[in-house]
Amino acid sequence: MSNVLKVLLIEDDTIEVMKLNRVIKSLNLKHQIVEANNGEDALDILKKKEVLPDIILLDLNMPKINGIEFLGILKSDETLRYIPTIILTTSNNQKDLLECYKIGVAGYVLKPLKYEDYVKKIEKIFAYWSINELIKA
Repeated sequence: MSNVLKVLLIEDDTIEVMKLNRVIKSLNLKHQIVEANNGEDALDILKKKEVLPDIILLDLNMPKINGIEFLGILKSDETLRYIPTIILTTSNNQKDLLECYKIGVAGYVLKPLKYEDYVKKIEKIFAYWSINELIKA
């Protein structure tokens, strides 16, 4: 039995948000997606700490606070630092990859160009995280 995940998706591209929601629907997954279209909005959602997400899906290239800056803020918070954060990005820049793992991400996934490949990757991310024991806040 896998868990239904509460997911915070931090993504500024509306098409990417729609794409992820489409995949979840097409795979008939019941995960709850909360959307933030930049790091500042995400921090506002997280600071309320009423309902924390089980996992965070984070895009790196965003306005205002980029993904790496957001990670730095997240990991310096005593409560939020334990939320598994998976980077979902088009950036295969090795410097970004190394920086993210240094800060403490749970995964770094490249968004493939082909939709079918994207579906497979998203399905695997959710399959993996839904069988994990996650911290319930």
